Order: sequence, then C-alpha cells, then structure tokens
Amino acid sequence: MNTPKPDRDALLQASALGKPAAYVDQYDPGLLFPIPRAAQRAQIGITGQPGFFGADLWTAYELSWLNLRGKPQVAIAQIMMPCESTHIVESKSFKLYLNSFSGTRIASADELRRRIQADLGAVAWQGGPVQSSVGVRLLAPDEFDRQPVHELDGLNLDRLDIECDRYQPAPELLTAAFDEQPVEETLASRLLKSNCPVTGQPDWGSVQIRYAGPQIEQGGLLRYIVSFRQHSDFHEHCVERMFMDIWRRCKPAKLSVYARYTRRGGLDINPWRTSHPGSVPPNLRTARQ
Repeated sequence: MNTPKPDRDALLQASALGKPAAYVDQYDPGLLFPIPRAAQRAQIGITGQPGFFGADLWTAYELSWLNLRGKPQVAIAQIMMPCESTHIVESKSFKLYLNSFSGTRIASADELRRRIQADLGAVAWQGGPVQSSVGVRLLAPDEFDRQPVHELDGLNLDRLDIECDRYQPAPELLTAAFDEQPVEETLASRLLKSNCPVTGQPDWGSVQIRYAGPQIEQGGLLRYIVSFRQHSDFHEHCVERMFMDIWRRCKPAKLSVYARYTRRGGLDINPWRTSHPGSVPPNLRTARQ
C-alpha cells in the first residue's frame, strides 16, 4: 500500500534528524529510529517483495566503549543490513545509539558486537520475525592500517564531455541498443550527488553499474546519474530508484547498482542492489570516504 507523503514527512519529523540532540553516554537501544522501506518503494512502483536482492553496507568510524575497568576502547564497525528487511535505520539515530556506548562498561568487543547485531536486527525487522540476520564486524585498532582504499572498478563515465541540464531524476535519459548484440560491462562514476530529505545537506557518492544485456548509451547514463543532483532522498532509496529505472528502461538480463557515499557524522552508507543473488561486494572505502 502506498503511504501518502505527508505521513512520511510526519515520520521523519519524529526522528532526531535535523534537530539538536543530547548525546547520552549510557547504552540506550531506544535511540534507534526505524523508517519503513515500503513507502519509498511504492513511489517507484514496488509493492510487496522487491524484484532485487542486496544489502546496505555501513561503516561506523566513531565507536568507543569502556572495558570493565573503565578504560576506553575503540573500534571501527562494519554493518551489513539486508535489503529485504522491512525498515532502514535513520542515520543520526544510529550515531546517537553508537555514542550511548561511550560511557558504558562492556566485558568484551564480542559482547558489544552481539548487542549491536541484536539491536539492529530488532529495528530492521520491526513488526515481524527476523528473516535474515544483520551482519556486524568490529575492526580492532591493530587492523586499522590494513584497511585498503580502492575506487570502484569500471569504465569511467566521467571521461565523457557532455552537457547536463537535468537535476531531478530523469529516467527518460536512459536508452540502450536493443537492435545490437548484447554486452557485459561495468561502468562507474564519481558524479553522484543527492540530498538529505530532512536537512537538505548534500550526500556525495560514487556509483558502479554492472550489467549484461543491450548496451546502455553511456552519455545518457551519465546524464541520468547527474540528474539526482537536486533530488532529496535517503541513500538506500536513491540506489533502488536507479536500479528500477535502468531495469525498466534498458531491460538488461542482469544488473547490479552499487553506490558508496562519503561519510557524515562518522558513518558512511553504501547500498548495493542486484537482480541475481551473489556475493556482497567487499566493504572497501574509496579515497573520498
């Protein structure tokens, strides 16, 4: 069922996003704020089970807690949220939640990992049984300098010298060579930008499109990516809109869309959607992240 936009706006207004907030330092899972995926999916014509697979890969760089002797500990958290979950977690609420560990004594990093995994699972599947678990990995300080930086693979669309004048999503820019032999290729761009739907703050990102099928016209695809520049939505919903537009307009046999957004508030969010089940991409940050 399509949720009216005023209901979505009311829901977002109830969150901490865009408002002054007290940073509590004692563990509080109630800080996590869920947002249903269904309403935004209905706006792009998805009702019921979506026709794609995937996950949202989060990296949390600001995670600290106290051991049982009161000594601060630090780690980097990598989270994998399955896209079939009924809800996403609003990012500022996640930051506030992570900060609530900063004055909390916890016996071990593994206990912290299990607690985060359980709390995120409860929020992601709010109102229903947990169908697949949220993945949580904590990187200890001795692993920090082994974390690689890697740009998204693929032919660089940004090399194209094109004129751009559309800054709201324009799927009509997408075309493909249906009367020619199908191809299999990977394309990438660093020109993705959208905006937070509450604060209006810019969200900068890179995006990778892997597909097999009629060859997509590259200039039109780059213009389409640029057309998100003044669009306001969450990262996850932008990638799902992009996936559905390419799927419907270009009719590939296989498709995956993977975006890596730069961090805000110590968090980066990297949605991945694919038409066929497969291995989740490694959570490797780009230089801008």
